[in-house]
Amino acid sequence: MNAARQRQTVLTKPPGALGRLEEVSIWLAGTQGVCPPRPFQRIRAIIVAGDHGIAQMGVSAFPSEVTAQMVANFVAGGAAVNVLARTVGASVRVVDVSVDTDEPTAPGGVDGTAPAQRYRVRRGSGRIDVEDALTADEASRAFDIGRMIADEEVDAGADLLVPGEMGIGNTTASAAIVATLLDREPIDVVGRGTGIDDARWMLKTAAIRDAMRRGRPFADDPAALLRVIGGADLAALTGLLTQAAVRRTPVVLDGVVICAAALAAEAYAPGSKAWWVAGTRSTEPAQHLTLASLGFDPLLDLGLRLGEGTGALLAVNLLVAAQATLADMATFDQAGVSDKQAGVNDSAEAETVPAADDEPAAAAT
Repeated sequence: MNAARQRQTVLTKPPGALGRLEEVSIWLAGTQGVCPPRPFQRIRAIIVAGDHGIAQMGVSAFPSEVTAQMVANFVAGGAAVNVLARTVGASVRVVDVSVDTDEPTAPGGVDGTAPAQRYRVRRGSGRIDVEDALTADEASRAFDIGRMIADEEVDAGADLLVPGEMGIGNTTASAAIVATLLDREPIDVVGRGTGIDDARWMLKTAAIRDAMRRGRPFADDPAALLRVIGGADLAALTGLLTQAAVRRTPVVLDGVVICAAALAAEAYAPGSKAWWVAGTRSTEPAQHLTLASLGFDPLLDLGLRLGEGTGALLAVNLLVAAQATLADMATFDQAGVSDKQAGVNDSAEAETVPAADDEPAAAAT
């Protein structure tokens, strides 16, 4: 990262003129351990799908059946995440950890051929307002599955991971996790999710309140909290995020569900967040609180609330641009361009003349 900062000072531009692209390029150099950073060779979007029993309370605008239907859409390549993945040359993997169907709904292997049963933890997670989301064994298995997925992807050559999610009721569980870890009230975290009306919003708030009442004794134990008021998808995503850090592989975070898992992952394995960048700001209050707690300023703020990894995939374009500018721009010496500011001397008169915004002196700090 120090080498990347130094290189930014000798490229043919005023210092800081590329704004946050410079920050991202320095982060990429750090995650890859080389300056300038290399172009991405295998960008992988990973959608972790799972249903939540809390959906029975009417907290979503859509029924639980939509999860399995959307998983089929992902596999067929027809969803927004598929379209956006194609724009950045990313491939999409779908993993069913707890969709509410008798049999797994999607192939789970890296190449799409491994038995999906290898990744299925259970059929839907428990209704968190009145019961635990998972048993202790299921929670442990879900976390380990997330770690295994990260290992499989990195071993297969993935050099940038974009986790996504699908599951009716998952924003309710995510908000309960965030509020409990950050010691906030339900009203601070509840959002509109799939676009719910006021009546469903009140039901959702009550569901989060009741889940938090059950979860508060486990606020200092993120693994236990995921078991009690999270779900198999959230536990798997937490495992994926921590293992990505272990494998020194950069991750672009998406909306509230991914960020809730990130908050749990950082609590479970402090320092993991050094390997993540926030791709997007969603409309969910719980995500805003999580970003602030983790110290992340998202790259994009487009009012997105779809999830699936869509906002993070849009941000991948900026990571590609950051890598290219740091790696491919000419230095002052290479281009034969002076890196000194012209027309300024040491006189008192010169000191009263403000520098233009595009001049190095204006951005020197």
